[in-house]
Amino acid sequence: QVQLVESGGGLVQAGESLRLSCVVSGRAFSSYSMGWWRQAPGKQREFVAAITRAGGNVYYSNSAKGRFTISRDNAKNTVSLRMNSLKPEDTAKYYCAAETSLLFRWDDSSAYDYWGQGTQVTVSS
Repeated sequence: QVQLVESGGGLVQAGESLRLSCVVSGRAFSSYSMGWWRQAPGKQREFVAAITRAGGNVYYSNSAKGRFTISRDNAKNTVSLRMNSLKPEDTAKYYCAAETSLLFRWDDSSAYDYWGQGTQVTVSS
């Protein structure tokens, strides 16, 4: 089975930065497109950012664009999310997810095949 383990969440003040990491098990990481999603209590899961297999294409939500950067290191089976200028509205549990399809439906949560357990990000004002 493919396991995804997120880390790097925590409690920060508005304006500060965090870097989330997700380590993926197995030998097929380089064949997965990867995404970051978040979910706050009482809200639907929200797309944050995604990156294609080779890292040649990246996608961001409007809220993430200009502040967050997604990257991957296929040699380390790792995808990261650098979050700058954090705002209280960024508070959520952040999930790493993998999609195995050749056609990457990056903004569709149901298209992802594997999900991590999440890491909590809390931003105080």
